[in-house]
Amino acid sequence: MKIKIVTIIGARPQIIKAAALSRAIRTKFRDHIEEIIVHTGQHYDENMSEVFFEELEIPRPDYNLGVGSASHGVQTARMIEGIEKILLTEKPDFMVLYGDTNSTLAGAVAASKLHIPVAHIEAGLRSFNKTMPEEINRILCDHCSTLLFSPTKTGFDNLIKEGFNAGATAPYNQDNPCIYHCGDVMFDNSLHFAEIAEEKSTVLAGHNLIPNTFILSTIHRDNNTDQPERLNSIFRALLEISVLSGQKIVLPIHPRTTKMLPQKLEKALFDRVNSNSEILIIPPASFLDMIVLEKNTSMVITDSGGVQKEAYFFEKPCIILRSETEWKEIVEVGAAIIANADEERIISAWKSFQNNDNLKFTPVFGNGEAAEFICEAMIVNAALLD
Repeated sequence: MKIKIVTIIGARPQIIKAAALSRAIRTKFRDHIEEIIVHTGQHYDENMSEVFFEELEIPRPDYNLGVGSASHGVQTARMIEGIEKILLTEKPDFMVLYGDTNSTLAGAVAASKLHIPVAHIEAGLRSFNKTMPEEINRILCDHCSTLLFSPTKTGFDNLIKEGFNAGATAPYNQDNPCIYHCGDVMFDNSLHFAEIAEEKSTVLAGHNLIPNTFILSTIHRDNNTDQPERLNSIFRALLEISVLSGQKIVLPIHPRTTKMLPQKLEKALFDRVNSNSEILIIPPASFLDMIVLEKNTSMVITDSGGVQKEAYFFEKPCIILRSETEWKEIVEVGAAIIANADEERIISAWKSFQNNDNLKFTPVFGNGEAAEFICEAMIVNAALLD
C-alpha cells in the first residue's frame, strides 16, 4: 500500500523541518509514501525560501500559491482557498502541517473541512500567551488534527491537559485523535547536516570569525522589532555584553529588523550599532551557515524558538528575548534563561552563564529518528482508516 500526503510549507522554519520528512521518505519510505509539497508563498524573499530548497535538497514544490505578504486575515484566506483546490485535486490520505504559522492554520482549516486527516508535527507546544498569533495557530491546528506528533514530553503533557486522550484506540479521526511523543525533526536535521555544514559553509572565514570568540544573536519577532522601548533595550544590552565579554555580537539580520532599526532605535544607539565596531551585522544566514555559527559561538541570544532549540542541540547557553518559551525544558535544566527585552535581565543572564561552567544538556529532543517515526505512524494509521 502506498499513501499520499500533502505537505504544507510557507515559512523558512517549515522548509527546513520538511527536509527531515522528505529525506526519510526518499531514503526509507519511497515505496510507501508519495509526498506532494505545497509552498504557500508566505515567505517569498529568495534568501528566506528558495535557497533552502537547494541547500537542503528538498524536492521542488509541486504547487506554489504565491500568496505573499498581507494582513493575517487576507493572507490566511488566500491560503485556504488555494489549499482547498489542491486537496480536492490530489485527494491525499493525510495533510502534513508543521509548527504554528498562518500556513499551518490555513492547512488545518482547509483539510478539516474536507475531512482529510491532519498530521501536525510540533503538536502540543504552548507559550500560554495568546497575544502571539503563533499560539492561536498551534492551538487551533492541534484541535483539528487526527495525528499529533509532539517533540517533547512537555508538549505531550500539554495535549493531555487540554483533553486529548493518551489512551485513545484506533481507528483515529478528528474526534478521536492519537497523540505521540516522537522527538524533534529539527534534531534529526541538526545531526544530519552538522558535518555537511562544516564542509560547505564559509561563513566563519568570510567574516573573520574565530570559534568560541563571538556571541550569536537573532532578533525578528515583531513585538521586539516594532516596539522602540523593547528594541532599544535589547541593543543597549547587546552592546554592553560585547564590551563586558570582549566578543563581537554576530547578528544575521532579518528583513523586518533591517527595516525597523533606523526607524525605532535612538539615533545615537543606531549610529553605534551601524558602525559595526561591537555588533557585526551580516545578511540572513542560510541553514548550513546558521548551523556553523551555532556550533562555533560561545553563546546565543535570540527571540527565535528554533534557534533556542538549536543552541541546545549544540550545547550552547541561550538567553531568550521573550517573556516565555515553548521549550521550557531547556530553561528547567539551566541551559537557557528567559530575559525578555529587559536590558538589566539580559546582562544579568549573561553574567549568570559566565559564573556557571557546569551546564547540563540532557537529551530531551529524541534520538534523531523522529521523521522515521512519523512516516511509520502515518502508514500504519492510513491502513487502519481503509
